This record gives sequence, structure tokens and C-alpha cells, in this order.
Amino acid sequence: MKRIATSASSPVRCIYDHSNANLRSSAALQCLHNSATRSATPLPLTATGPPPAAPLPAASQDGERVDRRRRQAELLKRGQDLRINQMKPGSAMQKRFWKAVSVQTDEQGTHTISLDTRPVRNPATKTPLHIPPSKPHLATAIALEWDLLTSAQQALRSHLIPLTSLASRAHSLALEDGQTTGPEGFAAAGSKGEGTRYEIVNTLLRYLDTDTLLCWAPPMTKAEGENVNAEGERLRDVQIRTARPILAYLTQRVWPGVELRETLDDGSILPRSQPAATRAVIKGWMAGLPAWELVGLERAVLAGKSLCVGARFLCEWSEELRFLNDGVGKEGDQKGEGSFGIEEAAKACSLEVSWQTGRWGEVEDSHDVDREDLRRQLGSVVLLVSGTKGAE
Repeated sequence: MKRIATSASSPVRCIYDHSNANLRSSAALQCLHNSATRSATPLPLTATGPPPAAPLPAASQDGERVDRRRRQAELLKRGQDLRINQMKPGSAMQKRFWKAVSVQTDEQGTHTISLDTRPVRNPATKTPLHIPPSKPHLATAIALEWDLLTSAQQALRSHLIPLTSLASRAHSLALEDGQTTGPEGFAAAGSKGEGTRYEIVNTLLRYLDTDTLLCWAPPMTKAEGENVNAEGERLRDVQIRTARPILAYLTQRVWPGVELRETLDDGSILPRSQPAATRAVIKGWMAGLPAWELVGLERAVLAGKSLCVGARFLCEWSEELRFLNDGVGKEGDQKGEGSFGIEEAAKACSLEVSWQTGRWGEVEDSHDVDREDLRRQLGSVVLLVSGTKGAE
């Protein structure tokens, strides 16, 4: 056993070993330190003047969020500037080689976007991008995209020119279809298994069996909880109420007589396929769509994960399918042309997400970004397929 002791004549502290009764030799002494102890000297209070101000309350959560996003935007801008500055000095890619952007119209009424005197070209075909005469608003929107670019390097990024990319895909498909204006010339190509049209049709058809609009929550008993909204409806009730007018419109006006049934059986997590007759009718309808409408449907379906909502949205805004809305305002479940807009389509595609975030809250910079991006993509569909053809 060891203990620490201090000699009376010296401040040196030593360790004694009591395993034996007597003190061992001087080799057993181990010095820890030899500094003299000194007591602290307190200083007098010399502060003068008024008391300090009261503490300020912390900034609100909204203010912190705005400041954080502002800082993130500044960092992103710095990163973009740094990438541009890392390029070779004097490189043409880091400059904007055009001064003015304009929309030119030829004798046939076709619109072309010009950078000074150079036409904007389709990156797939390397030919000038031609916009149909009935879509002047689309040409103006594409011209605005190019006018907002600050360097030629930005034109190589498709996410900075989304309308140009979307219109180029429709333009390429129209050239592949032989620039026909009716469905007779290309409907067969979309069904016999060749070309871009066939690939688009079969990709969209796969969304029918897992359509978001037809995926309903299972029925719940009262013993399983009372998770209801302010109107006393459960999630399944809201989904059925939202889907009913959309399905009625499609089965009466677009695909008459087809059967669209719920995707999930009771107690199953595996989707069931729609009837073969339904799939055949919808496939034939998509194969006969004009190029601009088919590309618009593709964008709407990929954004909302719902073929039914995409078809309903397309029929509402397409200049080629305007005739389907004749007399819609006379029906009890429809409000007239324009009633199924971007907001209605976005809500129909994201009912379950909205329900869960309303109950548990949303993840910042995730759910809110996805919500606005869905509306942005649906807005591009409106610009792509709408036009002045057949307008009164």
C-alpha cells in the first residue's frame, strides 16, 4: 500500500511504501514536484457604467432558413464562377458569343430561334430547331432561355435549357415520323416494334400497372386508428375522391369502354396488371399521338409517375386534342376547359406524399424541392403541347 506524504521541513512531496513496516531506502522516495503553494489574489471590481443590455431573442426559424439558402446560393455561384475561371484563358466557351436573341418566322409561319444571325440547332439532328407555326409562345420561351445564358458553356448543360431539350426531342420525333400531321402515317410504327415512337410507347405503358393514381391505401377499420383529415376522410377516401373524375373523363372521352381497376389487391403489395384489352386500347392511342403530344405525354408521365394523370393533363392542354373538351363544362364533375391545370395534376400525382408530410412534416430541401420541380415539369408540358390551332 502506498500513500503520499509531505516533509515538514521541505515542500517536497514523497511516496512511502507501507508494504513493509519501516521506511525503505531513499530509492523508494519519488518526488512529484517542489513548487511552493501560493494563494490566489482577487482583483477589485472596477467596472463602471450602465448594466449590459438585455439579451436579444434568437432569430426566427424562417429567417434562419432564408439566410441559409442565401449562403448556399452564394456558394453555388462561387463554384460556378470558379469552374468557368479554370478554363483556358481566352477560350470561346467561357464567353457568350451572341449579343441578341430573337424569334424569326419564315413564309410558312415556322418559328426559328436566332442567336444574332445563327439559328439554334437540334443537338440530335444538327439541323435548325423549327417550332410549329401554332406555337409562338413556345418559341418565345426558348428564346428567353438562351437570353438568360451567360456563356456558351452553359448551353452544353441540358438542365439549363430544359425547353430547348424538350422541343428538340419532339422535333426529332416529328422528323422521324416523316413530318406527318396526322396519326395515320406513324401509328403503325409505334405498334410494330421499331423507332423512337415504339420505345416511348412501351416505356409509358409500363407505368399503367403501377399508376400512382390507381395505388390506393388499403381499407382501415376503426380499431386500426383514426388518421383522418379535417373533413373526416382517410387517405383511401381522398385518393378515390381524386381519382373518380379523372377516370370518368378518360373512360368516357379518351378510351371509351376500357376498365381501369385498382392496382393493389387487398393485403397485397404486388401490383396487378390491367386487362389486356385496356392495355391494347391505351397502347394504340399513344401510338397514334402526334410527335409533340407524345413527347409531352412522356414528360408528364415520367414526372408524375402516372399515365392516367398524364393523359388527362395532355387532353386538357393539347391543341390537337382540344375537341375532347367540348361540352365538358356541362358535366357535374368538371368545371370546363382549364379546370385540370398544373396544380390539380401535381396534387393528384402526390396525394400520399402530401398526406404523410402533412402528418409528420416535410424534409427541408427534399420534399419542397420535389414539389416545385414537379410543377416546373408540368408547366413545360403546357408550353410544349398548347397552341393556337383550333382556338376560337
